[in-house]
Amino acid sequence: MLIENATVLVTGANRGIGAEFVRQLLHRGARKVYATARNLESIPNTGAEKIALDVTDEAQVRELAARAGDVTLLINNAGVSSGADLLDGELDAIRGELETNLFGPLHLTRAFAPIFAANGGGGILNVLSAAAWFSAPGATSYALSKAAAWSLTDATRVQLASQGTQVTGLLMALVDTDMTAAVDAPKSSPSAIVTAALDGFEAGAHEITADDLTAGIKAQLHREPAVRYGDLIAPVRTMQG
Repeated sequence: MLIENATVLVTGANRGIGAEFVRQLLHRGARKVYATARNLESIPNTGAEKIALDVTDEAQVRELAARAGDVTLLINNAGVSSGADLLDGELDAIRGELETNLFGPLHLTRAFAPIFAANGGGGILNVLSAAAWFSAPGATSYALSKAAAWSLTDATRVQLASQGTQVTGLLMALVDTDMTAAVDAPKSSPSAIVTAALDGFEAGAHEITADDLTAGIKAQLHREPAVRYGDLIAPVRTMQG
């Protein structure tokens, strides 16, 4: 599926990776881009059609699908990270991450799948995270939501294959956005991640690992947790020894 002449809907398009998706989609010749976010005024003026959307509100999602029946590519980018810990974090914060990072893409996929079928197949690009494969302290709730979204991506890829809908997962480590501003570690640029995402999608990739760290984590998934997590679970081995 090519970007040129496509009609694309991007969630979380007001900043970071989402805003960069809008910029590159227009540069690559997309016919129309719907840029969505909860706060309409926060979406940059780029030539895209701006629409207010809360991805956790199923009724809003259905209304959007009725309005934007020409969409051929859905980019599920909207996401949140609370920093909550699964064992002692606020349950409302954990639920909030699941509502946005998991149920948001699910609502949109359910709403637009029939539209894609009617429009000849279409495509879905889910913005995931390397955290789906590696749950680090300080982001275990976020990792849970992204692991569930990865499973959602696999499941909907299988279910929508018969109607010709391409479903692609984008996975990456830290990216230089507002969400990671407080983290002092190497980060990819939004431009590099989005370029890898759109190149991979146009090439028909089912899964895109957009940086070397993510590729390395994926390559270790067959190993035992004691190897993958190393010193993080060493105290357990000591107690049991």
